[in-house]
Amino acid sequence: MSSLLAVDLGLKTGLACYGLNGRLQWYRSRHFGTVGQLRRGARGLLGDLPDLEVLVLEGGGPVADAWQREAGRRQLSVRRISAEVWRGTLLYPREHRDRPKAKHSAEDLARRVIAWSEAPKPTSLRHDAAEAILIGLWGVLEVGWLEALPRELGR
Repeated sequence: MSSLLAVDLGLKTGLACYGLNGRLQWYRSRHFGTVGQLRRGARGLLGDLPDLEVLVLEGGGPVADAWQREAGRRQLSVRRISAEVWRGTLLYPREHRDRPKAKHSAEDLARRVIAWSEAPKPTSLRHDAAEAILIGLWGVLEVGWLEALPRELGR
């Protein structure tokens, strides 16, 4: 079965994996102390997902380059986007006018995605994991694994 991995880039990294059915399989937050640890971590994470087809990255710089280089070795389809891209698709303009509002709106929608996907509920949901969930939701819409945003998720 194919999968899509969404990554909210940074040394504090949010990760979300989606299946071909467009539903969230798992999500987590991971802290890498250095760019070197991140490079090794990216190699390991991608190696643990043998059915991975698509990698969606939000962000840029050397951190994105490390993920993209590893994805290239595995011949994965890679999409690099900015937060404005997925926010514009998934959130109303009033929900992301400023950074605190955008973070709150992202967390709220991510919790609805978790419930809709019947993924394990979080004890706490870090903003990087919440954003990775939404980056992945944007990704499955973009690649056509979901035809439209499910009614249960709003918009």
